[in-house]
Amino acid sequence: MGVRENLQTVGDRILTAARRAGRDPEKIKIIAVSKQVPVESIKEVLGAGITDLGENRVQEMTSKMDQLPSGLRWHMIGHLQTNKVKYVVGEVALIHSLDRWDLARAIEQRADALNVVVPVLVQVNVSGEKSKFGLRPGELADFLAALQDFRRIKVKGLMTMAPYADDPEEARPFFRELRQLAGRLAVSLPGVSLEHLSMGMTNDFEVAVEEGADLLRLGTAVFGARTY
Repeated sequence: MGVRENLQTVGDRILTAARRAGRDPEKIKIIAVSKQVPVESIKEVLGAGITDLGENRVQEMTSKMDQLPSGLRWHMIGHLQTNKVKYVVGEVALIHSLDRWDLARAIEQRADALNVVVPVLVQVNVSGEKSKFGLRPGELADFLAALQDFRRIKVKGLMTMAPYADDPEEARPFFRELRQLAGRLAVSLPGVSLEHLSMGMTNDFEVAVEEGADLLRLGTAVFGARTY
């Protein structure tokens, strides 16, 4: 199937999952993850109405920015090194992967120099896997509370990655924990906005929708299996 057909299928699956959960599917956004995807294929997605693109690597993202129309909403979804912050701040709509103090300080410093406010999600390692980045759930409250002292960083929600499994139901406990964690922190830290939950990828996005995700990071489901 082509990109348009893939998007139609994804949209139908999101609609069905949202209805199962009693949610409004209009509030769920697809972020097309264009990692290793050629620019021509990305243009097909743009032609189908998608304007939110996610990249894992700064260098690949900046290269594609130069080749694609302005006005797109770029999302930095991968691990962000502090020395790459200068290429991201002021250029992306949302950083999904704030996960440590030195990165927060680097973002704040760069944003202050540019006189901009940077929307971010805080990455949480709900599963505890050593191969994944993110704060431990028990560290999150103190981290969010302290971030309120940063004038240039605007926390908009949380992000997590579930362990990969053939059965998407195995991701449910991790997505549910992030949603419940956000709910508790919204009460205990009323000054922090946690409106977004970025969770769910090609193999588990329907479960993520059922558990409250509103930002879905989809690569293969949109572009098809990578053969390049």
